[in-house]
Amino acid sequence: MNPQNAQSYYNRGLAKQALKDHRGAVLDFDKSIGMNSREPLAYLYRGISKSEQDEPRSAIQDFNRCIELKPDDTYSYLQRGFTLTKLEEFEMAISDFNRVIELNSDKSSSYQAFFSRGLCKSKLGDFKNSISDFSKSIDINPKRSQTFSERGFGYLQVGEFAKAISDFDEALELNPNNGESFYSRGFAKAKSGDYVGAKSDFDAALKLNPSDIKALYGRGFCYSKLNNQRNAIQDLDKAISFNNPNLDSKVYYSGIIPEDKLTVLRNAVVENISISSFSENRSEAYYLRGLAHFKSGRNKDALDDLTTAIDLRPGLATAHFARGLVRSSEGLQKEAMIDLTNAIDLNLFYKEAYYVRGLIGYALGDSNAGCFDLSKSGELGYVQAYDVIKDYCN
Repeated sequence: MNPQNAQSYYNRGLAKQALKDHRGAVLDFDKSIGMNSREPLAYLYRGISKSEQDEPRSAIQDFNRCIELKPDDTYSYLQRGFTLTKLEEFEMAISDFNRVIELNSDKSSSYQAFFSRGLCKSKLGDFKNSISDFSKSIDINPKRSQTFSERGFGYLQVGEFAKAISDFDEALELNPNNGESFYSRGFAKAKSGDYVGAKSDFDAALKLNPSDIKALYGRGFCYSKLNNQRNAIQDLDKAISFNNPNLDSKVYYSGIIPEDKLTVLRNAVVENISISSFSENRSEAYYLRGLAHFKSGRNKDALDDLTTAIDLRPGLATAHFARGLVRSSEGLQKEAMIDLTNAIDLNLFYKEAYYVRGLIGYALGDSNAGCFDLSKSGELGYVQAYDVIKDYCN
């Protein structure tokens, strides 16, 4: 890649965005825009990545700039409308979706604009017109489950239960694993007095998601209407217990990577680490024996050997990295971070060290630094980092 070429950074930003590495994408788009501030698409795609990172205000600024440079770009209006919807600025979002429709854009953009405008109108309580927009979206793309589900919700709100049930039928035909559609159809059936049919739908919703509180309430209501008070009480008790989780559960980290998940992710690199070359240097012998102890679960012996290896050869990056792994597995996360940082200082291309430091940093509550390290690891070729980025950094 030519580091002086704006297009190169733009292209790499697109690649990172496709991998859901939005933090890394924004950094590349920043560099591209710094070299060429007149390229509208760089602002557009940077705005998309910012929106995915929950930076909606900054994203809107980028969409505004793209529209200044390219006033008839329908995709920019569409993306700005999506972001305004996230901010619950529904009337402004509707204005953008109107513009997409006025520009006679392609079918994909049109059906999304009608669908999204319908969602905004629904949020504003304008269910009659939201139904009209969902219908127009269905005319363009009749294979999208969510559109039928949303129109069904609109019919539900205006009391047209038969039409609502019909739309939820269509939604479930297209996506039989949509628990929300089962719940909504059950609600419509219950409102129509079909408590047996409603209970069956709530059963299906709970099979897909046993902790669906709304479905538990709904099924409890149906049991009560069907004079099965024991089961009604059981469902309602369970729903209440889900609403009041045990607050005494042990918390290991301040981040949202649980300890068992961190262990799996961290130790995924253990089987692949090895010394880069062999010699008679005693530090390498201690390093290799330390690895053997670690893989055998003898962490104290591993720490002793790896510390000796580092004392004998402070520049052995792999020993710092391995000791960081051991310390992390012992719960010594801050000490592990020091070892991993030392490993990176000794080898700026140490992709596995960036990966593990990113995991631990995120688990300790520093999501920005953690996700930056994970992005760097992926950029250096450790593709497993992108799986974690998808789960935790967007």
